[in-house]
Amino acid sequence: MPPGKRRQSNAMLYTLMTFVGLFIIATTAAVVYYVKAEELRTRADEAERELSTVASSSEISRMGDIVGERSGGQTNLGTMVEHLDRVVGLATGTPVPPGNAEVKASSVARAASALLDKARSYLSLPGASDPNAPPVALTTLVSGLLDKLQNTLKEKQAVQNQLKALQTKFTDATQIWQETEEGLTAKVAEYRTLVEQTKADYNDLRVLVTQRSDDRVASLLNQLEEERAQTRQLNQEMAKTQDQLHLAQQRLGDALTQVNKIQPPPDHEAEAQEPDGRILLVDDIERLVTINLGSDDKVYRGLTFSVYDNLGGIPRDGKPKGEIEIFAIDRKVSTARILSSQERNPISTNDLVANLIWNSDKVNHFVIAGDFDLNSDGTPEYDADASIASLIGKWGGVTDNTVTAQTDFVILGTKPRLPPEPTFEDLAANPMARERYDSAKQRQERYEEIRQQAQALYIPVFAYQRFLYFTGYETAAGKPGAF
Repeated sequence: MPPGKRRQSNAMLYTLMTFVGLFIIATTAAVVYYVKAEELRTRADEAERELSTVASSSEISRMGDIVGERSGGQTNLGTMVEHLDRVVGLATGTPVPPGNAEVKASSVARAASALLDKARSYLSLPGASDPNAPPVALTTLVSGLLDKLQNTLKEKQAVQNQLKALQTKFTDATQIWQETEEGLTAKVAEYRTLVEQTKADYNDLRVLVTQRSDDRVASLLNQLEEERAQTRQLNQEMAKTQDQLHLAQQRLGDALTQVNKIQPPPDHEAEAQEPDGRILLVDDIERLVTINLGSDDKVYRGLTFSVYDNLGGIPRDGKPKGEIEIFAIDRKVSTARILSSQERNPISTNDLVANLIWNSDKVNHFVIAGDFDLNSDGTPEYDADASIASLIGKWGGVTDNTVTAQTDFVILGTKPRLPPEPTFEDLAANPMARERYDSAKQRQERYEEIRQQAQALYIPVFAYQRFLYFTGYETAAGKPGAF
């Protein structure tokens, strides 16, 4: 082979060998890199799986918002652990023991569970013993406990103040008791001295009585006989006086009968049928009247009058044709509003006006007895007599408890009802039954006594309705607050 061609063949051989070596090196490097890449991809997958157990992709993207500012030189997880340890330390108040988050949370839950149940029970919250009850915030429980503690402290202060006041009262009472005891002790000493003196006097008197007993018995027997003789004489004189009184009463009755035949007895109700004034003017449109009584006659605002026909006068039953009430007063005349009137017989000029209680010249005296049904409900009021007495006093009259010579009129209601006398069984069931029975009996006896006294002294007696007629108060009595 020529030399030029041999050199060319060697160069190609060297080039081929170099290419083959580079190929082998590149292939080996590629295989090595592939193996390393597969290993890195495997580790990346494992790291991603482990990272997904720590946080999701959305949580990772919000890690700064979830964890907050990281502590210097720590990861987000380390910062979370630090926050957890701070909460555990705040809840337990002790150094945080080593362990995972589950162990730490369980230790806090165990430590707080019993305390929370007690707090629920103490604050009377629902679910204290129900494990399925909704949880209550620890801050809510603490706030409630603090409020209750504050209230308890206030109650304690109030109790202490009360205790202090009671101690002061007790001290004062003790001082008074000591002073009283000292006074009683002194009085006991005085009484003891007096008792000793009395015993001595009694012994002396006993000796004297024993010595003179026979003489004293004889003297007492003589006095007894004298008293018996005087009693017999008095009985004889009393019997004689009673016979004379009975005879005098018979003669007086016969004399009154003869006198009544000659001249009728005076009408003891004539004073009640005397008018007090007259109607001067009548305003039918305004329903006003003017009467001839004024401040000079001691007329009051609110005073009512019954109105009677001028020709017919005041009837014995006192039923009027109308009623008026004074509301404006002058010296000589007064203006009154018409409370009631009859359509067929209206109030006219010169009609008479009268009020049984009011009197311009004197003070009338009244006596009230019996039961009164003021509001017409079928049941007598317990204080009806006091209400009527108040009305009488308001219009210038006087109410007395008993009938005397000064009594002008007697107002009688219905006779008080006397319940059956209580038996032993009734008294055992109601100890007040005897007191109520005695009270009703006294009211009934007083009613009969006043009625008889009024009849004996010829004092006019008015039933409740008739009393309202004669005072012009029948219309006003039916209104609330009339008494």
